[in-house]
Amino acid sequence: MRPLAIRDLGHMRYADALGVQQNLVEQRKIGQGTDALLFVEHPHVVTMGRNGKQGHVLASGEILARTGIEYHETDRGGDVTYHGPGQLVGYPILDLRDWKRDVHAYFSGVEQALIDALAYLGIAAERIPQRGYEGVWVRGSKIAAIGIHISRWITSHGFALNVETDLNYFRYIVPCGLTKPVCSLRSLGCAVSREEVMRAIAASFANVFGYELAMAEPELQEIQ
Repeated sequence: MRPLAIRDLGHMRYADALGVQQNLVEQRKIGQGTDALLFVEHPHVVTMGRNGKQGHVLASGEILARTGIEYHETDRGGDVTYHGPGQLVGYPILDLRDWKRDVHAYFSGVEQALIDALAYLGIAAERIPQRGYEGVWVRGSKIAAIGIHISRWITSHGFALNVETDLNYFRYIVPCGLTKPVCSLRSLGCAVSREEVMRAIAASFANVFGYELAMAEPELQEIQ
């Protein structure tokens, strides 16, 4: 089986984490390094995807800055989303040439990995098979957003799962362009730790995409 390195970047600004991703992507394009799943928690930031509408950012740049929220335009798919403390962001850097050269299969695989991880944590989540409703949902509320980029079959960007996120920050945007509610593990009464969530997601990613876990962080060793 192929190895999947799990790296916890801890608390890191969006731009710095993007630099880490880009370095790993360039390595994988030339056949160096190994596929990886990066976990990170960002300070308050709003990011806009390739297909986003500026009107879905409901606050001016001045208000965002005054509130301590950075703003970045990105090359990922999808619309606008929010990242912040209490949210677990995952960036899979995978070489799909060793799996399936299929964008839709990959996106669906990311959704499934999150659904499986949440099931392990006691949360019944689902996908909504309707254009514009990509991501993971629990009883009509969005718990995880997904936005990906693929270059020469190497993936980057990924998903954001609300663990104990302050959901009030979503009021500054129309999340993913949808006027639908958002939720978190905490708002659903699930009190698992960040480490438990990481372990569940790492295991489900390995299962869905056919990897053997190669842990890079001591606190994640228990996953095996």
